[in-house]
Amino acid sequence: MQLQQLAYFVAVAETRHFTHAAERMRVAQPSLSKQIRTLETELGAPLFSRARGNVTLTPAGEALLPLARRILADADTARREIAELAGLRRGRVRLGATPSLCAGLLADALARFHRDYPGVELLVEESGSRDLVRDLARGQLDLALIILPLQSSDPSLVTEEILRENLVVASPPGRSKPYMRIDDLRGRPLVMFRRGYDLREATLTACRQAGFEPRFAVEGGEMDAVLRFVEAGLGIAVVPSMVLDGRPGLAGTPLAPPGLRRTIALAHRKDVEPTRAAQAFRSTLLFYLTEAAHDGRLPQGIELICAD
Repeated sequence: MQLQQLAYFVAVAETRHFTHAAERMRVAQPSLSKQIRTLETELGAPLFSRARGNVTLTPAGEALLPLARRILADADTARREIAELAGLRRGRVRLGATPSLCAGLLADALARFHRDYPGVELLVEESGSRDLVRDLARGQLDLALIILPLQSSDPSLVTEEILRENLVVASPPGRSKPYMRIDDLRGRPLVMFRRGYDLREATLTACRQAGFEPRFAVEGGEMDAVLRFVEAGLGIAVVPSMVLDGRPGLAGTPLAPPGLRRTIALAHRKDVEPTRAAQAFRSTLLFYLTEAAHDGRLPQGIELICAD
C-alpha cells in the first residue's frame, strides 16, 4: 500500500468520479484507475461500486476512508516536521479555535507568533468545540483551543487547561439587574447557537436543570450572527464575557452564583507529538496570556489557570 494510492482513493471518494479525481490529482485517468485496482487487489476487497456511471463506496471503502485521511494527514505532518529542523524558518501550524476566542484573545497571540516566526504558515479553523475535537482526532489540526469538559470522553487527546471564563447574559443596553439567575431566562426569547456549539449545550442543560425548556426566538447562528441578532432586539443570549468587548450595542449581565463558567484548554493528539512549529505556538500563546494577566489586559471575566 502506497501513500499515492491512498491519495488517489481519497480523491475518488470525495469527488465520486474517476475523471474528476484524476484532474484534481493531475494524473491521467487510466493511471489513477490502475492504482486504485492495485490497491483493491492488495487489500483483497473492492473499494468502489461502479454501477451505471455512479461511483459509490463499498463497505470496505467506507471503512478505509477515515483511516486513509488520517494516514495522509500524518504523513504530511511528518514531512513538515522534517522541514522544520532548519530552525523554524519554515513550517505550518494548523490551529482550531472557537469563534469567541477568534474574536477575542487569539488575534494578538497570532500576531506575536507571526512576528517571531514569519516563515511559519498559520492556518486557523474556526468552529464549535465538538467539531474541533473531531478534526483533531482525524489529524486535520495540530492544536485546538477547546472547551472542557468534553461532551464525551476521548482518550486520544491530551488537554491542558489554560483559562477559565464567566458566561453572561447579553442584551441591548438599558435598565438591567445587577445579576440574573438561570430561572430568569424562563419564558424569555433566546437567541440560540447552532447545534455543535458547547454554549448551546451549556445553556440547554442549565435551563433544564432549573426545571424548564428555554424558548427560542431564533436559533442556528454562529457567534457574530448571535450577537447581531441580540443587538437587533430579537432576544437575549448566554455568551462568553470576552465577546462583548468593543460592542457598545450590548450589555452583559452576570449570572448569579454559582452562575455558569467554562474552562478553555489547549488540546492535541496523544499519539502524535506536536511539531516544532506547534510547540513554538503553544509557548508563544502561554507567554502572551501570562503577560496579559500580569498587566491586567485579560478581558473581564477571564482568569488564567496556568502557564509555563
